[in-house]
Amino acid sequence: MYCKNIWTNASEDKKEKIFSFCEGYKTFLTDSKTERDAVSASLEILKKEGFVDLYSLKEIKPGDKVYAVNKNKNILACVIGDKPIEEGMRILGAHIDSPRLDIKQNPLYEKCGFALLNTHYYGGIKKYQYVTIPLAIHGVVYKKNGEKVDINIGEDENDPMISVNDLLIHLSAAQIKKPAMEVIDGEDLDITVGNIPLKDDKSGEVKNYLLELIKNKYGIEEEDFVSSDLCAVPAIKAKDYGLDRSMIAGYGHDDKVCAYTSLMAIVDQGKCEYTTMAVLVDKEEVGSIGATGAQSKWFENVVAELLFKQGNESFLAIRHAMEKSKMLSSDVSAAVDPLYPSVNDMNNSCYFSKGIVINKYTGSAGKRGANDAMPEFIAFVRKVFDENDIYYQSSELGKVDAGGGGTIAYILGNYNMEVLDAGVAVLSMHSPMEIVSKADVYETYLAYRAFIRY
Repeated sequence: MYCKNIWTNASEDKKEKIFSFCEGYKTFLTDSKTERDAVSASLEILKKEGFVDLYSLKEIKPGDKVYAVNKNKNILACVIGDKPIEEGMRILGAHIDSPRLDIKQNPLYEKCGFALLNTHYYGGIKKYQYVTIPLAIHGVVYKKNGEKVDINIGEDENDPMISVNDLLIHLSAAQIKKPAMEVIDGEDLDITVGNIPLKDDKSGEVKNYLLELIKNKYGIEEEDFVSSDLCAVPAIKAKDYGLDRSMIAGYGHDDKVCAYTSLMAIVDQGKCEYTTMAVLVDKEEVGSIGATGAQSKWFENVVAELLFKQGNESFLAIRHAMEKSKMLSSDVSAAVDPLYPSVNDMNNSCYFSKGIVINKYTGSAGKRGANDAMPEFIAFVRKVFDENDIYYQSSELGKVDAGGGGTIAYILGNYNMEVLDAGVAVLSMHSPMEIVSKADVYETYLAYRAFIRY
């Protein structure tokens, strides 16, 4: 199955399964613009499938289906296996954050008769891609009294459109001569949100009118923005891409596509020998830092909780469970783009519709930041894929010195765990509209499901 095109020999039954599975994924992607959204969408799926809150149980037994949530930005779905957790787990780890524009804590200001929101971009973006596209604002605002206000503006067809303005071509002679990274300055990625001044306001400030609208609709004051978590994301729905509908276009495939396929592999798991889990984390795009990133102790704490509810309170049990586990770091890879093939080593790159992509290492500038998986473990994964007729391919992230990137693999590798990067090939990665192959999405789901059963 190595490096063959999935569509070539796909039966009508398999094609139907590919398209059907991807309908569910498109819904998930549209509903999961931010990590908070992804946790909510995942919870809805898990509860429908009979998963219960781990912390509501006094003990766990084989076959139990549980979940755990951390600060509304991480979620873990788990099926308890027949073997004690101390003997190791089968883990799928993905991230649910994506590059975007974050709204600053003191965001609203007025300039030249316009009200604008000040932003700070999050993750690796080409800044010029975020001008003159429809944006939506997602997130929460917390008042001093602890009340939470959910914000979602720009997704409904009846919502107004907002965006970042760009300089007209007639006056951009100096701008277009700049290097691409400097064409749009980070501090100029501000969102236009209004132009009407407050009636009978002597100051005539547009900002004051916006504040009145916000207070009337949401009950929040300007100072409440200080305790907010608001993101501006592309206001587009996931849709079929290509005249043959063989692909999906949408915002946030990196890494919602691996998050969804991992989650559904666990949901469809059933009885298992080893405890299996999907761990969906935040902050990968900025280094996996903080309380909700993969470097947080949260995941380790959940494993400790699982062990405790199996009657094992040994500190060493946590170390044994981690060290004996096998994990696929479920993250996307950069597919060969027919318009830009020169950045790839064509023999060590991945292609659309040829299955799940395994990366022995990622990193950049001499494998810096890479996990670099052990060949013994790669052989194990290959055996799993071959025995289950899984289409797969091997890749690295572009030519040496062309650039690079990382995943959460090295962080879990710090536990002496066997970890290999494995995920879906993506075109236009980190852009407001990324592309994936439907065949690859379904094949990755099949690969994850096969892996967790070994």
